Amino acid sequence: MEKSLARYIWTHTRRQQLWILFIVALSMIPYFLSFDLPKQIVNGPIQGGGFEGVNATQLFMHLEVDLPFWGTVTLFPGVELNRMMTLMGLSFTFLVLVIINGLFKYYINTFKGRLGERLLRRIRFDLIDRILRFPPSHFKRVKGSEISSMVKDEVEPLGGFTGDAFVQPALLGGQAFSALFFILVQNLWLGLIAAFMAAIQVGIIPKMRRRLIDLGRQRQLSARLLAGRIGEIVDGIGTIHAYDTSNYERADAAHRLGEIFRIRYDLYQWKFLVKFINNFLAQLTPFFFYAIGGYLTLKGSLDVGQLVAVINAYKELPGPLKELIDWDQARQDVQVKYEQVIEQFDSSNMIPPEIQTVSLAAAGTLTAAITIDKLVLDDDSGARILEPTSLSIERGEKIAIVGGAAAEALAEAIGRTIRPASGKICIASDDILEIPESTTGRRISYVSSDTYFFHGSLKDNLLYGLKHAPLKSKSYVGKEADTRKWEILEAKLAGNTDMDLRGDWIDYESTPSGSDKPGSLAHDMFTVLEKVQLSSDILEFALRSSIDPLSDLHLAARIVEMRQALRGELQRENLSNIIVPFELESYNTEATVGENLLFGTMRDTTLTGRTIVESEYFRKLMIETGLSRTLFDMGYTIAENLIEIFGDLPADHPFFQQVTFLTAEEIPAYQQILQRLQNVGEDKYNGATDTEKRAMLRLSFFYIEPRHRFGLLTPDLMKQIVEVRHQFHDGLPDDLRSLIELYDPDRYLSSTSLLDNILFGKISHRHTDASRRIRSIVANVLHDQGLYERVLAVGLNFNVGAGGKRLSPLQRQKLNLARALIRRSDYYIFNRPLPGLDHRLQEAIVESVMTFLHREDDKPAIIWVLSNVSLTRMFDRVVVFNQGALAADGTYETLNEENAIFQKMVAT
Repeated sequence: MEKSLARYIWTHTRRQQLWILFIVALSMIPYFLSFDLPKQIVNGPIQGGGFEGVNATQLFMHLEVDLPFWGTVTLFPGVELNRMMTLMGLSFTFLVLVIINGLFKYYINTFKGRLGERLLRRIRFDLIDRILRFPPSHFKRVKGSEISSMVKDEVEPLGGFTGDAFVQPALLGGQAFSALFFILVQNLWLGLIAAFMAAIQVGIIPKMRRRLIDLGRQRQLSARLLAGRIGEIVDGIGTIHAYDTSNYERADAAHRLGEIFRIRYDLYQWKFLVKFINNFLAQLTPFFFYAIGGYLTLKGSLDVGQLVAVINAYKELPGPLKELIDWDQARQDVQVKYEQVIEQFDSSNMIPPEIQTVSLAAAGTLTAAITIDKLVLDDDSGARILEPTSLSIERGEKIAIVGGAAAEALAEAIGRTIRPASGKICIASDDILEIPESTTGRRISYVSSDTYFFHGSLKDNLLYGLKHAPLKSKSYVGKEADTRKWEILEAKLAGNTDMDLRGDWIDYESTPSGSDKPGSLAHDMFTVLEKVQLSSDILEFALRSSIDPLSDLHLAARIVEMRQALRGELQRENLSNIIVPFELESYNTEATVGENLLFGTMRDTTLTGRTIVESEYFRKLMIETGLSRTLFDMGYTIAENLIEIFGDLPADHPFFQQVTFLTAEEIPAYQQILQRLQNVGEDKYNGATDTEKRAMLRLSFFYIEPRHRFGLLTPDLMKQIVEVRHQFHDGLPDDLRSLIELYDPDRYLSSTSLLDNILFGKISHRHTDASRRIRSIVANVLHDQGLYERVLAVGLNFNVGAGGKRLSPLQRQKLNLARALIRRSDYYIFNRPLPGLDHRLQEAIVESVMTFLHREDDKPAIIWVLSNVSLTRMFDRVVVFNQGALAADGTYETLNEENAIFQKMVAT
């Protein structure tokens, strides 16, 4: 990138800068005329100059020019006006000039803002483009949070300065020169004084502000380092908690914040000192004007109108001068920022732009072998990882590689994530690093143990490797078409790509089925997820998710139908009592007391049942039916039992996991409530405060008899709760009715998960391992009903979180592998992709993957770096490294009989 910010700006905005400079020059005409009008108003109609008689008149707006060889030319003869009309005419002329000057400023500032934002967009795009062209090894030395901070925050001032780079000095300089020239025309001495004071300001203040630039650079650097450290804390939060280093991180943060405070405090001190000196110099000139100008006026050398005009003109001088000084400081500041950013985004071995040129055409099949010629690999410290190695990998081969860091490094080199220290890797006669990524990035699939997923759905991440180019454009009509045209125009003006993100980017030809027919892609996704044994996890995500029944009426209706199918399957399995269904006329013994009372769920998932329970309608109903007192007594008994059982246990005791509605932290509060209520007599309900009543009711609302087993739910009480349930729903106000979705066996509940909708009841606590058994049966029923893939598709919408952290490590590894299998390539490099799996599961997945990839006649090459050496028997060829050097290359049978190094690896 260009090292000078001024040249970068001029190169990309030359035409716009010339246009706005022309507008600035044009704006100086009304700006200068506005200085002379106050003098004409004061000396003319106000003081009577030229109006000696009572009925005297003057020509208003008489315009004429003297042209060489032509003489005097009258542009406008003018209008005869008396003294009062002349005053009004000149005043309105002044108002018109004010409006014209304001419109010029409005246009100039708006144009500058658009120009600045456009160039800021260009700079950010250029930086992101360079990030995408960094060699992979570069990212080992930089922090992502620091880079993002530079792109987002540190280049922000550059955009603001772009519009001011050439326009501001021209505009401010023109305004200052116009005011200064006008003062010189009125009086030479006052003009010289103004010029002298302006020269002092322009000469001294910028030099004093150089220290501000140095301090600003230190502040920016320290803030960037802080952002990087915060990013490390976020990424390493698990390590921090595991090793109890949170206080060390607090100390580090305090130290860094202290350094930033010191720099910023010095910055403020120096900043306001400079401001004080600048303001003093700016106010010193009016002193001379009042003193010397007043003296000249009293002596008759200067009339009052001229003095007023000079003072008025000088009011316009300090502003442009101050802004011009500020502009010079901003220029130096942004130049430093620009240089620092460019320095950070300048890397050796940058990937050439032509390597990443977009290609809409399908990549040709790589039929040639991968040839590794005297390849040498070093780590970041320069230590040798791989000694000179030569190999040839033919398409269709199944190759296992074993041997520590050398084996992994070789796979990384083939996958283009590290560069050779010497030697090269070729396909045919072309260096693999010089082949466009539109070929290598599509026909070679590389998978390592390092997994990263972008924030979004599981489906988006699974299909990410198929999004190479916008293969199908989206059709736009009406207002959307106009918006799209504007987007393309602005993208081109800012030097950005105009590729449509909303087009269809999926390369269907590269999918296992190679088809874009409806359902083909979904089938491919389900197939590869099954091959890596991730389908059960996806199904779990789906069952814990919910759908909008209005957007998928068919699935919602089928889920409701499945309730009966599930009941039939449970009956065949002799598990009919494993689920207690919701029935309007019955108490559900596996649900809480509160759930039985409400008999529904909250439509808004952000709300809880407390919204209903604390309503005036609900409290009044509870009191009128006497249920409030009954449940208070139940809660009091629960509290007594819990305090007796858990009162002396430590906070981390596992027994607390059995009681979900009472935490160790709440025990002291309930102990105090019980102690106070013991002294109020027999009628504890009336003796309790509202807060104490709510505390006891809360315990009773969360009570489940089969789970907590205090023997508090009698048949009569359950019958009373069902009766109050009916009264509650019969008289429910409209504002509360809209919040509750009633349990209905014939309707889908939009506020609950798919699994809850299928079960439409509560799982019994009397069966051990009931949840696992239910999920297994539900999966079988989904298969039988033909809904398995429909429900699985819901799971694909699961949001994986930042970096895929909502997935477990094993799930991330499986998804990482599936992301490669969903695309057809000629070479698959698997660099220990499953380190966290046990050997049995590794073997099953490796076998499944190889069978899947070699299911057709046109077979790709499979290069697999194995952590489990025993799996090498599944491959046609085994490559062995020992201490960084190639030790053996042959079949499993041959090496197991003849090679001692390999024999030792297998035995170990």
